[in-house]
Amino acid sequence: MNKTTPATVPAAKAPAPLKSAPSRPEPRPERSTGSRIGELVQRQGVLAVLLTVILIASFVYPTFASLDNARGVTVQASFLAIVALGMTLVIITGGIDLSVGSVFALGGVLAAWASQWGFLAALLVPLVVCGVIGLVNGVLIARANMAPFIVTLASLLAARGMLLAFTDEGATTYLVPKDSAFAELGQGSVWGFGHPVLIALALFGAGGVLLQRTSFGQTLFAVGGSSDAATLMGLPVARTKILVYTLSGLLAGLAGALNAARLSSGVTIVGVGMELDAISAVVIGGTLLIGGAGSVSGTLWGVLLLAVIQNLINQIGSLNSSYQSVVSGGFLIVVVVAQRYLARSRRTT
Repeated sequence: MNKTTPATVPAAKAPAPLKSAPSRPEPRPERSTGSRIGELVQRQGVLAVLLTVILIASFVYPTFASLDNARGVTVQASFLAIVALGMTLVIITGGIDLSVGSVFALGGVLAAWASQWGFLAALLVPLVVCGVIGLVNGVLIARANMAPFIVTLASLLAARGMLLAFTDEGATTYLVPKDSAFAELGQGSVWGFGHPVLIALALFGAGGVLLQRTSFGQTLFAVGGSSDAATLMGLPVARTKILVYTLSGLLAGLAGALNAARLSSGVTIVGVGMELDAISAVVIGGTLLIGGAGSVSGTLWGVLLLAVIQNLINQIGSLNSSYQSVVSGGFLIVVVVAQRYLARSRRTT
């Protein structure tokens, strides 16, 4: 019986591998127009309000637009601006510093007292003491996990108590020697603008670079956005908080020293409620109270807006300074409500 050999079926060729198309980066989802407008309003809305108020006031009161008035407004605003700069860094990290008003007053008294030993002593003494107060605040908040509100409220009372003890309950007023280099720091000018204004502008320029161009600045935003997430990312959360509170104390002490040089004395009654003015300027400038977002330029516009409102009230003449608090409070409520609305709209888009 003949055996038939089964026909062999040729093996099928494996399909040639498909050539992969060159990978292209996935397009980023486009933000909605509402989200872009909301972000622009948060960042630059206060500037638009400031320019509008200046324009209207210049037409209504001709003396408002004078160069002398502008110099006076900027000098008065420079001290609050320096304090608000430190407050901006603190609030971006999600904290708060209620001690800056008392630290400001303490720095001025210490500077006036130390001015009898020269320029360097008048600057270094308040910076060291006020910097240590900020350092203690930062350590208690970052290392002991204490609430910033409680810690800085205690520092407010402690700094004011130190001030009163140092001046015999305000009975002793320390004077800055006339024609000294330290007095010139507060009273001198360049191109008609006082030294405190130029110092404040330089500090804000440095603060802008610090926030936008350095890893430390990005760490501030990360810590304010989520402290736990920043810790998981390996960021130095505790050290960052300690540094910002120390900077806040240093800047408040520096502003107090400049104010003492401007007034030629260490006045004990200044700085009361200054922490609230600083917080108002920061929030009006677009920095979120919950942390994670903000800018130093917005804070500068917020400070100038408060100063312009105060000057405008003085121009009217029939209103007293208490109306500034009413207007500032109204602006603050509007800004906080707008921030909440914008944050909610971003989550839905």
